[in-house]
Amino acid sequence: MSTPVIHDPSTLPSDDNVNAYTFCVELKGSQWFLQKGKMIAYYGRIDFNGIGHGRLDRLVRTSFHSPLHASDWVVAEGSGKMLLADRAFDVNSYDLDDGNLTIRAGNLLAYQPSLALKQSIVPGFLTLLGTGKFVAASNGPVVFMEPPLRVDPQALVGWADCPSPCHHYDHGYMTGVMGGLRALTGLGGASGEEHQFEFAGAGTVLLQSTEVLMADPGTGTVPHEPGVPGAGSGHGQQGSAPRLPGQLGDLQRRFGL
Repeated sequence: MSTPVIHDPSTLPSDDNVNAYTFCVELKGSQWFLQKGKMIAYYGRIDFNGIGHGRLDRLVRTSFHSPLHASDWVVAEGSGKMLLADRAFDVNSYDLDDGNLTIRAGNLLAYQPSLALKQSIVPGFLTLLGTGKFVAASNGPVVFMEPPLRVDPQALVGWADCPSPCHHYDHGYMTGVMGGLRALTGLGGASGEEHQFEFAGAGTVLLQSTEVLMADPGTGTVPHEPGVPGAGSGHGQQGSAPRLPGQLGDLQRRFGL
């Protein structure tokens, strides 16, 4: 049996993965937006204040524009190291460079205030704009794809710098008995072979390597059809974050030990 690694503030990384399932954010008198329930431990003096806290009004006014999700987020501020995780899912950080990325709300764990978060026109998704770092979870490693392509809705994590997807339904789904029953009752859901999201234009699509959605609070959901944005709903390897540029560019993801 291998000897476990025991960490303290000096051995924890700064703004990097501790392991495949845990990310460490270092605060130096600074602030991060954090989804509730994603902090598992911290060292130092860190305060957590809800969105709408009077003293934070200016920060919220410039960096948080999603009233439907305001109750799900807090602002972490102070000095210390904060550990983030989400039910042993893959967790990774990403650098957005003057970009535009839309991500499933349940997958976004935290982001720097230099980014602006907005309510996506697609229910159940949030959009990050600007330059900065964010931390996201996925059910399995993330795969980066270039449009045009069609994807299983339950595998979709998000998309960067490309138009929002449209629905594509298989002809058999549209005309078959089971498709008709599902459309009327919602029973049975839909698989990626029957119903996909179609992406076109330049950009990058982020997929998780499973069709099992992460559990997600029901904010802005579309009932009856798992995988439709908002109908439901992470771990990665230690290393520098991949950059998500404002235009289509290199999205290489570094996997270290």
